[in-house]
Amino acid sequence: MPRVGVIFGGRSGEHEVSLASAASVIAALERRGHHVVPIGIARDGRWVVGGDPMHALAEQARVALPSGDDTGAVKKALADRAEGVLSDTAASLVRSEPAGSVPSELRQGLDVVFIALHGPYGEDGTIQGLLEVADIPYVGAGVLASAVGMDKATMKTVFRAHGLPIVEHAVVMRHDWRARPHAVAREIARTIGFPCFVKPSNLGSSVGISKVKRADDLAAAIEQAARHDRKLVVERAVRAREIEVSVLGNDTPEASLPGEIVYEGEWYDYATKYAEGQARLVCPAPLPPELTARFRELAVAAFRAIDCAGMARVDFFLEGTRILVNEINTIPGFTSTSGYARMWELTGLAYPDLVQRLVDLALERHREKS
Repeated sequence: MPRVGVIFGGRSGEHEVSLASAASVIAALERRGHHVVPIGIARDGRWVVGGDPMHALAEQARVALPSGDDTGAVKKALADRAEGVLSDTAASLVRSEPAGSVPSELRQGLDVVFIALHGPYGEDGTIQGLLEVADIPYVGAGVLASAVGMDKATMKTVFRAHGLPIVEHAVVMRHDWRARPHAVAREIARTIGFPCFVKPSNLGSSVGISKVKRADDLAAAIEQAARHDRKLVVERAVRAREIEVSVLGNDTPEASLPGEIVYEGEWYDYATKYAEGQARLVCPAPLPPELTARFRELAVAAFRAIDCAGMARVDFFLEGTRILVNEINTIPGFTSTSGYARMWELTGLAYPDLVQRLVDLALERHREKS
């Protein structure tokens, strides 16, 4: 069995989401008999390795590790970790290494790495570039696809070039906004209108996103997004159903059955995504067969458009009968109850088998490149 490193945590605003994903991935890998090497990244970029990095980062973040997963014995072990039930020996083995260095865990004896990072410095091609230089196989998209998939503005440009239907939007640079805010605001009002959404171009999980209903609220929303990124995307707010499709594969990707995100809130913000009971995934989505087929076709097309590999979740809007590609997530949330995994489970691929398939795809892609 391959010796699998799992990298989690990270410097982005999705640090806690990453811990949840990694806990489930580690559980599934251990159930399949893999030797797992956990590799943490603290919020300041330091490597957290040796002993139990998962426990160390969960303590720092003051979050409980997943308790709703169906991973049996490992669930109990993770719950024990969250409560601090660790031997003094295990706790003392945790060590920090400087940001920018390469820990020995990456240099010695790993067959493949499962990247469970979300957002900047994990999903954007940076960690993928490090692993490319080290010639270590890794799960998921390469440097180019990761970077394009992370940057919403560039992603939309690529989608448009491939003829994919996208939401009307404008790109605003932070320096341009601060140099001439009134002119930028007038242009947004003229070309996009209200209501609209203002988003950091490089972030996920709805962090830094605001819905703007009137012109007077635009400046505050742009400043909020500008705290997270120098490049911002302003999109027309669509009244639409939200449909997701999971994609899996390398050169011959396949799409899962679509799921529909159903929620009571005004829009799918961070709290709605992650607070208990605020949103649910209906899968398969209640769609006529021809629309189901079209969503799966467009999901694969979006995957190919950015030259993706391994996995991705493609998010859509269904505005009446019009399908719009919203975005592609190259490292989607990855607990066993996350949308990506649930859509595959209902399509016929169970979570442990999905994790194993991704490891196999990573090794296959590395062999082909070599």
